[in-house]
Amino acid sequence: MLKEKLKDRHIILASGSPRRQQFFRDLDLDFEVRIKSIKEEYPKTLLHYQITDYLAELKSLPFIEALKPHEILVTSDTIVWHKSKALGKPKNNDEAFEMLNSLSNTTHEVITSVCIRTKNFQKTVNAVTKVTFKKFTDDELWHYILTYAPLDKAGAYGIQEWIGQIGVTSIEGSFFNVVGMPTHLVYETLNSIAEDF
Repeated sequence: MLKEKLKDRHIILASGSPRRQQFFRDLDLDFEVRIKSIKEEYPKTLLHYQITDYLAELKSLPFIEALKPHEILVTSDTIVWHKSKALGKPKNNDEAFEMLNSLSNTTHEVITSVCIRTKNFQKTVNAVTKVTFKKFTDDELWHYILTYAPLDKAGAYGIQEWIGQIGVTSIEGSFFNVVGMPTHLVYETLNSIAEDF
């Protein structure tokens, strides 16, 4: 349905994440992956969804000049927000253990922002999901880290993996947001763009 509405548009997904790419395939959308590397730094005064909004928009900047009138660019960013601090991707296994240990037996928030941009339109949307974990043993954490290598994931975990299956005791909000893309918001925003053109 949305694919038909966007048949004259060309979607560019600026993400190397296999999970985000799969979401777009699952939404039955034709898209092209284009990646430009940027330094993912943000002002330390930013908090919560301000961080992901800023980074999602920052990731779109290198594409703006070359963007053609029929193209729609999608960029995004995800963080885990815990104890008033943003957790990004761990640098190594020890840092992954520290992150996961801090999330053990607590509730944290997963925040994803998506920036959708055309030549003369920009909208940034975000979603916040609350996730509660059981108390993990050290053995469980090391098993997960060494088996699943979650260094490419914010907060050092993928909810769709083993640790989510054995550890999530409650979730409030979008599951898909935790995986890395609030697909309901992306769908709504792309629909509104299609109707405006």
